[in-house]
Amino acid sequence: MPLHPRNDADPRHLGVAILGAGFGGLAMAVELQRRGVTDFRIFEAADGVGGTWWVNRYPGCACDVPAHLYSLSFAPNPDWSRRFAPRDEIQAYLERVVGERGLAERIELGCRVEQARWDAAAGHWRIEDAHGRDWTADVLVSAIGGLSRPAWPDLPGLHRFAGQVIHSQQWPDDLAVEGRRVALVGTGATAAQIVPEIASAAAQLVVYQRSPNWILPRPDGPIRPWQQALYRRAPWLQKLVRLSIWAGSELRVPGLTWSNRLAAGHRALALWHLKRQVPDPVLRKQLVPDFAIGCRRVLRSSDYYPALMRDNVELVTSPIRAIEADGVVTTDGLRRPADLLVLATGFRATSPVPEGLLIGRDGIDLATAWAEAGPEAWRGVAVHGFPNLFLLMGPNTALGHNSVVYMIESQARFVADAVVELNARGATAEVRAAAQRQDNERLQRKLAGSVWNAGGCRSWYLHPASGRNATLWPGFTLSYRNRLRRFLPEAFELSPAPRGDAGTGP
Repeated sequence: MPLHPRNDADPRHLGVAILGAGFGGLAMAVELQRRGVTDFRIFEAADGVGGTWWVNRYPGCACDVPAHLYSLSFAPNPDWSRRFAPRDEIQAYLERVVGERGLAERIELGCRVEQARWDAAAGHWRIEDAHGRDWTADVLVSAIGGLSRPAWPDLPGLHRFAGQVIHSQQWPDDLAVEGRRVALVGTGATAAQIVPEIASAAAQLVVYQRSPNWILPRPDGPIRPWQQALYRRAPWLQKLVRLSIWAGSELRVPGLTWSNRLAAGHRALALWHLKRQVPDPVLRKQLVPDFAIGCRRVLRSSDYYPALMRDNVELVTSPIRAIEADGVVTTDGLRRPADLLVLATGFRATSPVPEGLLIGRDGIDLATAWAEAGPEAWRGVAVHGFPNLFLLMGPNTALGHNSVVYMIESQARFVADAVVELNARGATAEVRAAAQRQDNERLQRKLAGSVWNAGGCRSWYLHPASGRNATLWPGFTLSYRNRLRRFLPEAFELSPAPRGDAGTGP
């Protein structure tokens, strides 16, 4: 049942407000439904559901986790067309989840939340949306994700470029690259998908690489109609495939967190893949990373290296000195003309929350609190100073080896149980400072010896100021799920929830 029954006189008071309609927000909504909690609403800034899969529309956009695992456990999809699903299919899948679960009427599309502020006297959150409407909610769940804010590089002269400048996350649907001179900055996972797609169309494509990444072959391929039919008739078989992919992915943990020597097989495979696809020894040398495999996100691609071998494609490893009106100048003094600049420079993963969005107890701004040392939370889901706020894909819950959907579902189940518990107790909950500190001290000790911290690279996993790993979970996904298997009242300061103005709105 909801924390407060729906008040028809004030429909803008909610039991639970959810920010974001991607995997996290939808999983959260379903877990609430399962427990009989119906007084919730999802606020989505975009005009459609899907989160990152709605926003990202660049050529070649697809998932690098096999589709049977990169899906919600309660909503298996036997109709994936490929082993690694393309963006359009994933977004359509999430739309089907909305329809099948009856969530459409509980989603506010095109409704960005400008600010959510904790009201201690009322014991609830006060929310203002972009349309100037005010809402209140007993519990606030942030499902905005860690890869929602694009990172724009600090390139000298970027503002002077006379041509079109786009970030990969903001790719226009009508963007044409045919016959154009394209400068692409970045060689991460996004670039590895874009480059093969536009290389054949562009008159010239210059890829600016700060440092190379380890790349493994991508064992993609179609899922045949007969296989789809088999999964529909025998759902247990698809569950078995999902389980095998999950278990195989878990086997990567020792090589990432215990000893990188255990990842020697992956390193050998990556080097073999490079040698097989890049016969040019000079180019091949430029593409060999100088850090341990796994230190950065390991990419999966079978067409990136061949694209770099095209006559109209050039890989540049000299740092960019300046952007000019019609070209890019590197530190070796060479100038290369361009009329389209593509920034495949990733996201602000260690600054996931905009300033002024989440204001907690005593006026604490979550973005400001996290600015100096990086994001920190208790088990990735709760933050001291922010009562009745829960996070999905919060600090140290991203993965370097498996599907984040598994983590999201673990968190959504925990949060839904917490909502029911708080309702039963008539209480508000704020995680204790000591519990959060002890949890993060343990986390950082485990991370200290991991390849992500000690592998010899710079990555978006680490906070740029403190160097602290505020992004990844250093262990098995099953161990994380076990840590969230039940609500732990002892980790929280529970206070009686004021009920005097319940449902009265702002």
